[in-house]
Amino acid sequence: MIDLLEDTWAREVPHDQFALLRRTDPVHWHEVPGDQGFFALTRHEDIVAASRDPELWSVQLGSFFIRDQTPEALESLGLTLVGMDPPRHTRYRRLVSTAFSPRMIHKLTADIERRAAALADCAARKGREVEFVEEIAARLPLQIICEMIGVPEADENRVFGWSNRMVGFQDPDFRTSPEDGQNAAAEIYAYCDALAAERRESPRDDILSALVHGEVDGERLSAHEIDMFFVTLCVAGNETTRNLLAGAMLTLIEHPAARAELSAGIDDDALWSGATEEFLRWNGSIHNFRRTATRDTQVRGVPVRAGQKAVLYYTSANRDESVFPDADRFDIRRTPNEHLTFGGGGPHFCLGAGLARAQIKGLMRELLRRCEGVALAGEPRRMRSDFINGVKYLPVRFE
Repeated sequence: MIDLLEDTWAREVPHDQFALLRRTDPVHWHEVPGDQGFFALTRHEDIVAASRDPELWSVQLGSFFIRDQTPEALESLGLTLVGMDPPRHTRYRRLVSTAFSPRMIHKLTADIERRAAALADCAARKGREVEFVEEIAARLPLQIICEMIGVPEADENRVFGWSNRMVGFQDPDFRTSPEDGQNAAAEIYAYCDALAAERRESPRDDILSALVHGEVDGERLSAHEIDMFFVTLCVAGNETTRNLLAGAMLTLIEHPAARAELSAGIDDDALWSGATEEFLRWNGSIHNFRRTATRDTQVRGVPVRAGQKAVLYYTSANRDESVFPDADRFDIRRTPNEHLTFGGGGPHFCLGAGLARAQIKGLMRELLRRCEGVALAGEPRRMRSDFINGVKYLPVRFE
């Protein structure tokens, strides 16, 4: 039975289901209890095509989540970069794109490496069991994105808590009540409003100042628009990279030969750049994005009516046998490596792709530079979510 909803992901990544769908039913109709069903797109080619045709496959019509949203939630999600269609998306993206340009990421690299080294030193000094997700993987992206946005260091843990509660609404370890995600959103909006008021009076060289003083079509952003930008950057810049780092660590543990090769080539930039791409292919941080058809169409001859959902499964595309030879083998020297972890191209290609790459390469490299051995110290636990691909608990022992 094909089941790609949250309970499945809490147990495992359903690679066997995806392999079956790619082979026999690549445009699969999937029922959703209590909601409208969707077409699951599982082939690399189809996901790239849909990603690059926002006029046909809208995100704004129904959001990027599998389940339908209330009108109020849909309105708010439409104010986020990931929830907008072009040309509006393009105009808003320009406000922050400079902060994520290759030139700016290059400038940030030394800071990323310094922070990664400090975290690796901490892991090596402890010489004991570490809960990798919260103690290490969460720290680096949280520190970096908060500094870029303009969040004071003393408030980083507050952002961490709000982020967990907002994206973990399907997971009982993060959600204290069914309304808690909404409460967390209200708290982070109030925090953003206070910080934005400071930037109106005293601008700084940070993203929040750019949002407060920037204009789209000659008009300043509303308070709610700034709130939604702030939340998107905090969550996307923190939660997704945390999961990429945790996934990379688990992958290193499970593939000792690759770990030994990376340790032996610790100063080989080309080797580490290629390995980073394979970490990304092997363990993307987002399972999927939903799109909604704006008109009647077909995918591989399967009719899709206007208003129906298609869910683009990047996790499946990254194991597509027609694109990746020996796709179920972790290969740090794989080339080419046309994974879709940052999306299938088009206007919604991940703004923070370069930043995530720098953090994966920086942290994994510094950990292996200091620690000869690494092993699981307990059973990992996965996040219960049909959107976020996360290991939420990863006990590790460094040697």
